[in-house]
Amino acid sequence: MAHAWGYGPGKGPDTWHKSFPIALGDHQSPIDIKPGEVKYDQSLQPLNISYDPSTAKLILNNGHTFNVEFEDSQDKSVLKGGALEGTYRLKQFHFHWGSCDGHGSEHTVKGHKYEAELHLVHWNTKYVSFGEAVKHCDGLAVVGVFLEVGDAKPELQPVIDALALIPTKGKEAPFHNYDPSGLLPKSLDYWTYKGSLTTPPLLQCVLWHVLKEPISVSSEQISRLRGLYFNDELESPCHMVDNYRPPQPLKDREVRASFH
Repeated sequence: MAHAWGYGPGKGPDTWHKSFPIALGDHQSPIDIKPGEVKYDQSLQPLNISYDPSTAKLILNNGHTFNVEFEDSQDKSVLKGGALEGTYRLKQFHFHWGSCDGHGSEHTVKGHKYEAELHLVHWNTKYVSFGEAVKHCDGLAVVGVFLEVGDAKPELQPVIDALALIPTKGKEAPFHNYDPSGLLPKSLDYWTYKGSLTTPPLLQCVLWHVLKEPISVSSEQISRLRGLYFNDELESPCHMVDNYRPPQPLKDREVRASFH
């Protein structure tokens, strides 16, 4: 049976532990990154990201955010390097964002929240499938990218335009020929740590790589994200805003940096 969870009163992140006890675990995400306490690790490799636009498949409103999903049966869109061993295939990307008067990134830097956060989700090809990979602590690798308001991001616009096709929960549409590497900043310097999914089931299977440099998007692009709905078309309309989990305790984990 699927557990009902969300971001509103009565079913938000502060209640998730009731259905998903791992929410109180030792390796939960997101976290507040404190640069002064981060260790530079010269053994960390540069991120090696290679995406094939032909693998883009569809865009979907899942009632919590929207996913752009990719064909992942072959090593065509992959992530290597960083704190990783082996090859990780791109499964999907999605965003978290705030409301019209608030910031909505999940990770914070010295307590600072950005306007929104992009997550590019990859799975370790040493496992047979995404579903198998999430059972292991090295199963997923997520690249987190902060969004700040400034100039528009032209590479984001095809995604923004497609949102009109998926206004409510359960709606999906074909989405082809898209290269998400256009959503990355110039610098791929990153912080890395062992963590979890930031949505239920909150599995502790993620090697996080949070990029230091944010990308710039326009206020209009952000407002289009807020135009989506949590509800399906038969329910009362409820705008999709503040769909983020607050930072979780670091506990005994170490955060490493690929840069001084």
